[in-house]
Amino acid sequence: MLETERHRIILSAVQERPVVTVGDLCALTGASEATVRRDIGQLHLAKKLRRVRGGAEAISPPQFVGINARPFAVNQTLHIAEKRAIAQAAVDLCEDGDAIIVNGGTTTFQMVHPLTTKRLQVFTNSFPIAEHLLKHSKNTVLVPAGAIYREQNIILSPFDTDGSNHFYARRMFMGCRGLGPLGLMEGDPLLVQAEQKLIDQADELVVLADSSKFNQRSSLLLCPLNRIHTVITDSGIEDRAAQMLEAAEVRLIVAEAATDRKKRAQEE
Repeated sequence: MLETERHRIILSAVQERPVVTVGDLCALTGASEATVRRDIGQLHLAKKLRRVRGGAEAISPPQFVGINARPFAVNQTLHIAEKRAIAQAAVDLCEDGDAIIVNGGTTTFQMVHPLTTKRLQVFTNSFPIAEHLLKHSKNTVLVPAGAIYREQNIILSPFDTDGSNHFYARRMFMGCRGLGPLGLMEGDPLLVQAEQKLIDQADELVVLADSSKFNQRSSLLLCPLNRIHTVITDSGIEDRAAQMLEAAEVRLIVAEAATDRKKRAQEE
């Protein structure tokens, strides 16, 4: 990742939270501690943030604190070919007339393009997913009540009465922060609260997770593996991760990205 991009991510992070630790910024940027500390030092000297022990804070602290999740604009640039293939495989599971829940995220956002050929009832807490489907499809679109979190482009409510309990779905499609032996993980309590409400409204939980998610962890457990019906990932999944899902009796679908298909065709 280029230095200018790291700086943009760091400045965005300190505007979301009162204080961001070096560890948080390493996770967001994929850079080493030494690199992040150097970036913080440069931005501190440029008076764009304030260096504090173990991290950084905004010079003008935000009035409205965001959630602990990587910004949508950043995630959207990562593993894009894999996400498109995973999203297509997810939409292939849907039939016209189905009622589905699509949780906010950059992998689930890639579902909007193949969904334009379907006629479904779609409940989503993703502002860009709802907007795209309204403009470019004939799907019925429903959204919960709540506040729009701009950085993540999702609608979240701290209250139980957000309307989601009135929607029943055959399947819920969602991404995640990480996926491990204990189950599905997220990074913020408000996200966990909102997603648990939605999970309870669907018969089947389908997780869209590129292969990098099997190596990521978080302190917050969203649901155990045995609650997941299907995991859709890419061909980079390691054998141990596939065996973990098999042991939990979770259906595994491996979606091949266009770049992988082209490479395989050249080898043949």
